[in-house]
Amino acid sequence: MKTREEVNTRWIDNMAFETEINGHKILIDAEPDVGGEDLGPRPKPFMLAALGGCTAMDVISILKKMRVEVKNLNVKVEGELTEEYPRRFYKMHVTYEIEGDDLPMDKVKKAVSLSEDRYCGVSAVYKDALELTSEITIV
Repeated sequence: MKTREEVNTRWIDNMAFETEINGHKILIDAEPDVGGEDLGPRPKPFMLAALGGCTAMDVISILKKMRVEVKNLNVKVEGELTEEYPRRFYKMHVTYEIEGDDLPMDKVKKAVSLSEDRYCGVSAVYKDALELTSEITIV
């Protein structure tokens, strides 16, 4: 099992950077009003994506093991930033939107709880740094 991760970020031009994650290249840039050209997303939303992706993978995996058939899972993560610098997330809220026929709510809640409290490493780090809340919506 991997015990170390590495990301490489290379300056392209102005405020544009190319980040390589697991062999996939992603362009990151800033807004034009701060010198960027809006060629890619900003860095902070990747923190939201990391949490959403981590917990979504856990929840789907756990529900499959519980033999719960899910038609769709959408994980929305919202973050609130401080006004003062350095601007950082001080609060994040996760909404699990799950679609399926006759979903057993007890199993859905258990899968989310296991992800948030035991398996998602991103969630574990964020819990120590900010207020982290969640809700489940059955679609």
